[in-house]
Amino acid sequence: MKILVTGGAGFVASHIADAYINLGHDVVIIDNLSSGKLEHINPKAKFYNIDITSDKLIDIFKAEKFDAVSHHAAQMNVRFSVANPRFDANVNILGSLNIYESAVKTGVKKVIFASTGGAVYGEEVEVPTPETAEPKPCSPYGISKFTNEKFLYYYHKIYNLSYTILRYANVYGSRQNPDGEAGVVAIFIKKMLLGEQPVINGDGLYTRDYVHVKDVVKANVCALSDDCCDIYNVGTGIETTTNQVFETIRKCLNVTVPQKHGPAKEGEQRVSCIKIDKIKNKFNWSPSVSFNDGIKDTIDYFKSIIK
Repeated sequence: MKILVTGGAGFVASHIADAYINLGHDVVIIDNLSSGKLEHINPKAKFYNIDITSDKLIDIFKAEKFDAVSHHAAQMNVRFSVANPRFDANVNILGSLNIYESAVKTGVKKVIFASTGGAVYGEEVEVPTPETAEPKPCSPYGISKFTNEKFLYYYHKIYNLSYTILRYANVYGSRQNPDGEAGVVAIFIKKMLLGEQPVINGDGLYTRDYVHVKDVVKANVCALSDDCCDIYNVGTGIETTTNQVFETIRKCLNVTVPQKHGPAKEGEQRVSCIKIDKIKNKFNWSPSVSFNDGIKDTIDYFKSIIK
């Protein structure tokens, strides 16, 4: 199968591209390298440096004739989306429509879309949150992801484009960017390794569902064989506070660093945790990497790149 992986130089999608290649698939990556890195691109993949909003995207689809698209390219910072909703919509909605239009014009059979299990659901929902919960996104980022889900339903009904939507929890692991505002695991690990003081936003009791990138990759492999057009949560169903993240990393590194709290970020969700029964029952998928083991794995990665 020939698979296009958008955002394939980035954190999650580069791991997915590796897995597809290891399974024998022909993988093409597109990425504008705004946050992705060339060293994350598998040498066996064909690479195009292009933005998903580009008018030239259709030419790549016509030349390559993809069977499937794994769509991960996105503006992915929730706080940035709040400050820049038009930019977020241009990339995450209009850029995605460029992907879907190119797909239906060139005979692509399936799209796997990376959605979000936190920002789509919003606050005031059942926790852990099932796929049946009414989405109440409270950020432009969450709105853009939910809009993509609705557009995929449309493209299926009108053009028979098959899709699988994966609503990720908070993904962490090797290749995660430690220099942005998102990705607290990577941020805390890098700062502690460098002897710097991490800052916990607010009281540190905000909870998230942390799923290791290896388990997310497994879900994307399962999605290739999905014969339904459906939505699946990909997480652990376990709430972990920011304070617990801090303490787990501190203990694994065996360093002495106190908790330091700063102001809470305005608009930050208090609780986010997703129910995973549906993907378990459909694919016999379940998270295999414990949080403690996942933290150790991520620490080993950052030790290897921080000199």
